[in-house]
Amino acid sequence: MVTSSSTVAIGSWRLEPSVWFVLRSVCIELEPVEAVGATMNGDRMTPDRIAAAGNALASAKTVFVVTGAGISAESGIPTFRGAGGLWEGFRAEELATPAAFEASPERVWRWYLWRREQYHACPPNVGHWALRSLSLSGRQCLIATQNVDGLHRHVGHGDDELVELHGCIEKMHCTRCGRRASLPPVASSPPGELPTCRECGGLMRPHVLWFGESYWDGVLERAAAFAQHADVCLVVGTSAQVWPPIQLALFAQQQGATLIDINPEPTELSNRADIYLRARGGEALSALLEAAGVPLSMPEPEAAG
Repeated sequence: MVTSSSTVAIGSWRLEPSVWFVLRSVCIELEPVEAVGATMNGDRMTPDRIAAAGNALASAKTVFVVTGAGISAESGIPTFRGAGGLWEGFRAEELATPAAFEASPERVWRWYLWRREQYHACPPNVGHWALRSLSLSGRQCLIATQNVDGLHRHVGHGDDELVELHGCIEKMHCTRCGRRASLPPVASSPPGELPTCRECGGLMRPHVLWFGESYWDGVLERAAAFAQHADVCLVVGTSAQVWPPIQLALFAQQQGATLIDINPEPTELSNRADIYLRARGGEALSALLEAAGVPLSMPEPEAAG
C-alpha cells in the first residue's frame, strides 16, 4: 500500500504520492454512460479513425496497454465454467475465493489445473503478436493485463514489459510466507498431491486474484508509474466493468496520453476514449500497426496434414 510519504519507482519512472491518490479517485469522475455507443452503432473502424490512431502511435515513444478477456477470446480461450455454467456443480464464485480454498484446497487445485489444460490448447492470436511487434519497434511498452492465461508471455513478453494484474495460472504462491513459484509442466502435474512451499513447507495456492481479495502490493503502483508518462494508452478487449484497470487507462489519459479503445461492442469507456475502434483486437491492432508503419511479426501457421 502506498502511504502519504512514499514514492513508487519502476525503472526510470517515479509515481509521487499525490499522483497515486489522483489515480485512486479517477473512477469517481466517470459517470455511467446511458445508451453508450448510441452514436457509434453504425461505425466500425473508419479510415479517419485508423489514420488518427496510427498517427498517435507512430509518434509515441511510450505505450501503455490494458488488455481484457476479449483479446484472449480470439484464441479460443474458454470460459472458466463448464457446461451449463458450472464445474462439477460449482459456480466460479464458489471456487475462486479464500474460503473455498480453505474448505477444499484439493477441489480448487483440480479446477485450476483443469482450466490450465484448456488454456494450453489455445495459442496466442494476431492481437498478442501485434502487441509483441509493437514492443519490438523501439518503443517503451508495458502491458497491464486482466487475463490470467499467460498468452502475453507465450509471445515473448517478460516481466519488464508485463504486469499481470490478476495473477497468472502458470504460477502459485505460498499461503504462509508468500513465496512465488512456477507450476511444473502440465504433463508432469499429477493432481493427487497438493503442492507445498520449498522454503517453509506451507501450502501453495494458485497465484490468481480471488473474489474479495485486494490487489497485491506494488501491482497497481507499477502500472500507474508507467501510465503516468505514456504517450498512447491502448485498451483492448475489456468490458470496462473492472474498475482498477479502467482507472489506469483514464489516469494515463488524464496525464496526457491519447486513449484508444478497441472493442467490438461499446462500453462505458468508449465514449471517454479519444479514439474508439469498434472491432476485435486482432483486426484493429493489425490495421493500427500498418497505419503507424510498424511491421507485424508472427509465426507462419503450421501446414495441415
